[in-house]
Amino acid sequence: MKQQIHIALIGNPNSGKSSLFNALTGLKQKVGNFPGVTVDKKTGECSISETLQANIIDLPGTYSLYPRRSDEWVAYNVMMNPGSKEKPDAYILVADASNLKRNLLFAGQVIDLKRPVVIALTMMDIASKKGITIDISGLERELGVPVVAVNPRKNKGIAELKKAIEQTAQQLYKPPSRNFAESTAATREAVGDIKKIFPQISDYAAVHYLIHHESFSLDDNTQETIEHIEQKHNFNHTKVQAEEITQRYARIRHIMQQTVIETDPKEKQLLTDRIDKILLHKFWGYIILLGVLVVLFQSIFWLATYPMDAIEWVFGAFSTWLSGILPQTWFSDLLVNGLIAGLGGIVVFIPQIMILFGLITILEDTGYMARISFLTDKLMRKVGLNGKSVMPMISSFACAVPAIMSTRNIENRKERLLTIMISPLMSCSARLPVYIILISLVIPQQYYFGFISLQGLVMTGLYLLGIVMALVVSYVMKWFINIKEKSFFILELPLYRTPRWKNVFTTMVEKAKIFTFQAGKVILVISLILWLLSSYGPPGRMQQVEERYATLEQQTPGNASAIEEEKKAELLEASYVGILGRSIEPVIKPLGYDWKIGIALITSFAAREVFVGTMATIYSVGEDADEYNPSLREKMYAATWPDGSKIYTLAAGVSLMVFYVFAMQCMSTLAIVKRETRSWKWPMIQLAYMTVLAYVMSFLAYNLLK
Repeated sequence: MKQQIHIALIGNPNSGKSSLFNALTGLKQKVGNFPGVTVDKKTGECSISETLQANIIDLPGTYSLYPRRSDEWVAYNVMMNPGSKEKPDAYILVADASNLKRNLLFAGQVIDLKRPVVIALTMMDIASKKGITIDISGLERELGVPVVAVNPRKNKGIAELKKAIEQTAQQLYKPPSRNFAESTAATREAVGDIKKIFPQISDYAAVHYLIHHESFSLDDNTQETIEHIEQKHNFNHTKVQAEEITQRYARIRHIMQQTVIETDPKEKQLLTDRIDKILLHKFWGYIILLGVLVVLFQSIFWLATYPMDAIEWVFGAFSTWLSGILPQTWFSDLLVNGLIAGLGGIVVFIPQIMILFGLITILEDTGYMARISFLTDKLMRKVGLNGKSVMPMISSFACAVPAIMSTRNIENRKERLLTIMISPLMSCSARLPVYIILISLVIPQQYYFGFISLQGLVMTGLYLLGIVMALVVSYVMKWFINIKEKSFFILELPLYRTPRWKNVFTTMVEKAKIFTFQAGKVILVISLILWLLSSYGPPGRMQQVEERYATLEQQTPGNASAIEEEKKAELLEASYVGILGRSIEPVIKPLGYDWKIGIALITSFAAREVFVGTMATIYSVGEDADEYNPSLREKMYAATWPDGSKIYTLAAGVSLMVFYVFAMQCMSTLAIVKRETRSWKWPMIQLAYMTVLAYVMSFLAYNLLK
């Protein structure tokens, strides 16, 4: 039986940590959340040797053991808190060889904890391009811990790294006797008292017990004892940290002189620098960014047409076949017009979802996503934000829930709150099915210059509309949020790299699975409820309709088919769902919506994507199960008002799209906003302003276009 150990993967942001995690664990990964926080926890299994199995946890990137952001606190608590359930047996510290001086600060701190650690030196190829030569054996001697050069993208050095981990686990490597930073005389006495309580920890760990013991899981007596030690020795946190950093950088300079040879930076200009001169240009940079966004949304239509049509055909054919073989019972009606119609309306949009996430992953992998933050920082500041707000906003194109969670990286409280309040205005993936079906209904398939789709331009316009309104709302809100803090924007721009196509494909598949199964659960419940509410109603009203049409069938037996269709339509209107829709129709009719659309607006508060499933269920109820079952788009296209005029005109379609751009129709988002702000005040303000904004803008759009 293999020995099991727990390894923490640590390092600076953008050091190649995620790539190494993927290389070590492969597909044996799990994603969850750390207890009590909303930061992702990635764990995976890795076979180190024939006798050793490792459970690897990928901790959030951090620059030092003095945390500032919430994700840095997560990493710190796992490493330092004695009460942590994730306590590792050893560490793999990922260090960027092309920025070794910066990475050695954190490395020195970890080494001084006197715990088993192996340093994985990444980006050696980038260092070489910069004219940097590293003596790895010399670096290993200076640090006192094993150092292994790896290239996770090409799977190089992984075997050597596993060997070093195995030897470290077997305690063949001893912790270095020399510290990076030695305690001063004043600190040494306080450290000695702490080690009387915790004899197993290092001197440097004892310093952290003095500084951050309030955040550790310690009993009250121990907390009071540590407080007493601080007072007894006049322990000054700020002074101790300043002296430590000074010592560390002195040691780092010595190590760099002994082990690293660097050419004059002016002699080496990386391809990244040359590309940035174009992509970060004060004029052309913004033009290119706009072009990237246009291509992104055009591609949704270019690439997804055929798979979308194929899925539509499969579901239509399956429904028709199933209707033909099943008996005419309530169960078959539920199965065909409830479940299959609802789920089919979502599955058809999986190609678009996969394409969207695939393209976003490519932008992240290449390094361009960070440039977007840099380019937009100046604009963000004018509306009360900074460049750090851009990443949550871009993430909101996928889903507002994790985007709002990611705002914890924004240190300024006002900017964080503003980002939370406007993030749902970005068009998330749940809106995409709504946009696609409405665009296909009311926007003609026209092309300009042979390749620019009008439908794609409208899609781009909807996304830009959300962005522009988010900036406007932020500008207005900044005057009402009374939090005054200085903010700074520091961003490390990663090098440009080719996308990891395996990672892109994996992301596409995973996001499609999440979208399908998470949305499917909601749609399944909603579809069942809708079918029930649309099939049944007040007994008196339903019976009156049945009796009246029974009489008509007797009077005009030759017109039975037309009478049956009219009866089903009237039964739907007399049902509970019809009553609900009719009750809100006077409110939404000025926007161009009928009562059926009203039902979809209500149900999509559970999740926006439910709109399509709701419409599929509603329009299927009135269909003859024995007849050809047209697609949802065809049914919606044929829908009319009582006077015979079309419901889904250009004005009504655009109005409905505008409504979904601005409306807060996501209970999950409201719940996470409450969790992140720790108050119902802000989610209620968010719900109110977005609902009013959606109604007013939809009203204007409808009346301008009708």
